[in-house]
Amino acid sequence: MGEAAPDLNQRIAERVRELRAAQGLSLDAVATKSGVSRSMISLIERGESSPTAVVLEKLAAGLGVMLASLFDAPAAAAQVPSGPVARRDDQPLWRDPASGYLRRNVSPPGMPQPMQIVEVHFPPGGRVAFETGPRDMPVHQQVWVLEGAIDVTVGAERHRLREGHCLAMQLDRPTMFHNPTRKPTRYAVVIASDVPSRR
Repeated sequence: MGEAAPDLNQRIAERVRELRAAQGLSLDAVATKSGVSRSMISLIERGESSPTAVVLEKLAAGLGVMLASLFDAPAAAAQVPSGPVARRDDQPLWRDPASGYLRRNVSPPGMPQPMQIVEVHFPPGGRVAFETGPRDMPVHQQVWVLEGAIDVTVGAERHRLREGHCLAMQLDRPTMFHNPTRKPTRYAVVIASDVPSRR
């Protein structure tokens, strides 16, 4: 079921190195753009850190990509394209070491489309606060609750979502996800940008 964390950390390491190299950015430049320290980026690129969702989101914003694309296999792996179908067993599964939330990249990797789908299992009482503000490109997101409940705070606005509710938002302000209940929550996130994420 999904990929083991060490393998996924190595994949993230290779992707961050690849994206940084493709843009000709130094570690210092990425640190400045993302707000993540140079030493932390270096640890991530060597696969010696299990970065949190908050750190990865900052890094993705600094590199001008969506968070989900950090879990893609590096282009350097020279894989045979997987095609338009992502089988469940091939979908990368990652657990945030800080909050314990589990995310699955559902969308087929490498497809030149402006949207991505992610499934999230959020533990009871879990909380994640993304500090990222405005981005170089507009990123839109919809959160559709499949089971349970989640509170989503976008800037100063808090939205209490229950099963079946769907929230549309733009990733241009700090955002916090919080499960205020004693039961796990499962929701789908559809993320779209005005241009396809860099591969």
